[in-house]
Amino acid sequence: MAAVTIIGGHGKIALLLARQLSDYRYDVTSWIRDPEQGADIEEVGASPAVLDVESLSVEEMAEAFAGADVVVWSAGAGGGSPERTVAVDRDAAIRSMDAAVAAGVPRYVMVSYIGSGPDHGVPEDNPFFAYAQAKTDADAHLRGTSLDWTILGPSTLTDDSGTGRIEVGDDLASGNVTREDVATVAAYVVKHAVFARTTVLFNNGETPIKLALDAIV
Repeated sequence: MAAVTIIGGHGKIALLLARQLSDYRYDVTSWIRDPEQGADIEEVGASPAVLDVESLSVEEMAEAFAGADVVVWSAGAGGGSPERTVAVDRDAAIRSMDAAVAAGVPRYVMVSYIGSGPDHGVPEDNPFFAYAQAKTDADAHLRGTSLDWTILGPSTLTDDSGTGRIEVGDDLASGNVTREDVATVAAYVVKHAVFARTTVLFNNGETPIKLALDAIV
């Protein structure tokens, strides 16, 4: 079965995703910064790798990606300083893309957000600007690579139980979507290479996830 590397492995979406992929018999490696989080990674069926993307070079990341078939970026600065947001959500993400290319990893799935893009509309004096711009820059870089990329743009995240239903579309207004449903969307696109070079913007909705995703490819 395919090997998947999840960057930002201890995040809520990443843990849910690792569990789903492990249940599908994927070989999942989850990158974490804190070795004490290793037990949580193992509990969801993945293998922990203690690696700090903020400090790793492209070459070091490429070495760590050896054997991976898919890289999933689910890391983030988590509302830290603007400087750290840029360092993680833009700079480290871009290094990981370049490393995936160097390592010969064919596919890359980015967990972004629904508003990412040059028209994100967040003013520079807004605390959210650093994140919006960092994700915009990272997504643009990914689209320019030779990778078979998929960019996921979920709307506002909630910790409610997954519904198994979403709505997708390029002109969606931002709504809400559960982290569990985001993980299910990510697992589905990992499993299906047909979503290469596709951007998926989505909220919770009325359509079963499989049907909603299959309708856009």
